[in-house]
Amino acid sequence: MHSNERDEVNAPAEVIDEPALVDEAAGAAVEGEYDEVDPYTALEQDVLKWKDLAMRTAAEFDNFRKRTAREREESLRYANQSLLEDLLPILDNFEMGMMAAAQDKGSMIYIGMDMVRKQLGDFLENCGVKLVEAEGRAFDPNLHDAVAQEASEEIPEGQVLRVTRRGYQLRDRLLRPAGVVVSTGASTSQS
Repeated sequence: MHSNERDEVNAPAEVIDEPALVDEAAGAAVEGEYDEVDPYTALEQDVLKWKDLAMRTAAEFDNFRKRTAREREESLRYANQSLLEDLLPILDNFEMGMMAAAQDKGSMIYIGMDMVRKQLGDFLENCGVKLVEAEGRAFDPNLHDAVAQEASEEIPEGQVLRVTRRGYQLRDRLLRPAGVVVSTGASTSQS
């Protein structure tokens, strides 16, 4: 390697002021843009674009806030749904015990169980639970679960003859449909 080549390699590189070059190029591009369009018109368009974006964002946020409030309210209204659904079979067994204890309505067992039944009824009512009306009403597949059909001279076809399992609603939601026996109307057997 010659000494001239070594000097060129070891010589400090010439420093170029790149930002100035970039700024000048950007300035030329911006000037070129505004030469074609009136600068005030371009600014007005930018303002309208950002105003529209701000209004849309505000509307989306308002909708989000309303939806979140509605979901929170619904969550609070139906927070106990799972617990109440798990309680229903226990309530069914308690009712069967009440029917057995009703053989002797003067016994302390029956009186105590009746007091507990009243407390359970008050508790369910305070939670927004109500019985699904069924007996003597028209069969409604949204509220009733038909477990059987029977002929009946007194009850017209499509009416509920009796309830085999109570149904419950939590406010406007169905917790469990009522199990019912539906009338097929008068028997048409010929002798």
